[in-house]
Amino acid sequence: MDFLRGDGTVLLMVKVTYFLEVISSWCHWAEPSWAEVKQRYAGRAEFEWKIALMSPEGYPASAHQCEWFYRRSGSIVRSPYLLNAGWFEPDIKQYLVPNFLAQAAKDLGVADDRVRLAIAQAGLREGKKVGRWDVTLNVAAAAGGLDAAKLLARAQAPETASAAQATTAEFHALQVTQRPTFLIENSIGDRAVFSGIARAEPLSAAIAALLSDEAAYASWKAHFGDPPGR
Repeated sequence: MDFLRGDGTVLLMVKVTYFLEVISSWCHWAEPSWAEVKQRYAGRAEFEWKIALMSPEGYPASAHQCEWFYRRSGSIVRSPYLLNAGWFEPDIKQYLVPNFLAQAAKDLGVADDRVRLAIAQAGLREGKKVGRWDVTLNVAAAAGGLDAAKLLARAQAPETASAAQATTAEFHALQVTQRPTFLIENSIGDRAVFSGIARAEPLSAAIAALLSDEAAYASWKAHFGDPPGR
């Protein structure tokens, strides 16, 4: 994972992959940390988010249970507001709509955070029924400046489901269960995985450590070159 400057010299960088479910409350609480490390390490780290779909069993069983979870997580993170469980519908067992629309927007070129954050805002803060295509499509299209018909067609295409399932398989391959999960890697093979962590401090420390290790290897190579064959 080498990144080259215009003069051909190597620019040291790490890659940070954020595995998320669009309407996960803990992903919502992690967003300020994600924004903070992106800003702090801009130009020194590559950042990407990927969908990690939850199984039907991962969602609340009722609006009452959802509200209990929100009171618990909100108090743990010292939030000044309570999340809104109004998005919950007992007949929807897996909330593919918000995730597929976020994935589709990404595939159409809007790879930043704005579409998925707008969907999360609509559901978790405003209580909109984001499990419905007609509700979430308008939110996603407006946030991404995308044509609604093209976005819907892409979101409902088999390729989008396949992409979401592939990144979910990447998530499971890490042998973790919690969302958010952050995978931090550098070009010399160092890896750090944080699962269920919503705070910026450990993420920042790991990024700094992997950057430092990579710089040390670059210094060694500058002084001694490639290792001898034998």
